[in-house]
Amino acid sequence: MVRLSKKTLLALEAVLDVAVNARPNPVQSKDITRRQGIPQRYLEQVMQQLVHAGILKGVRGPKGGYRLALERRRISVGDIVRIVGEMEIADEPRETPSILGEKVIGPMWDAVQNDMMEKLNAVSVEELCQRAAETGADGETKTAADFTI
Repeated sequence: MVRLSKKTLLALEAVLDVAVNARPNPVQSKDITRRQGIPQRYLEQVMQQLVHAGILKGVRGPKGGYRLALERRRISVGDIVRIVGEMEIADEPRETPSILGEKVIGPMWDAVQNDMMEKLNAVSVEELCQRAAETGADGETKTAADFTI
């Protein structure tokens, strides 16, 4: 079974959280931790990796946090996957593949991974933000004011 690593999934959630919530102020990691349930120390490692890669920008100071370093439409899911982690398979690959593995299975697997990366590259953070808004997953639960005059 092909799957994204836990670290990559958390990075995607963190970038999407920043994209949705970093207006007008930067998003603090403690707020991402609260909203997404990502452990703080684990999140900081991922965030620094994304800052170094130019996906996020760190803002210092008491009101500091993280902002996107690029426009939402210019960041693809594929960018984040490449930066944070590669695709994983459920079982470890054999160290010395057979001739069939080397000549048949390996090239087929490479083609599958290339197809998947093409699909991930086609999805922007902007599209994910739109999906979040459509599904009501674009931030904290807000209670509507209910009053009578």
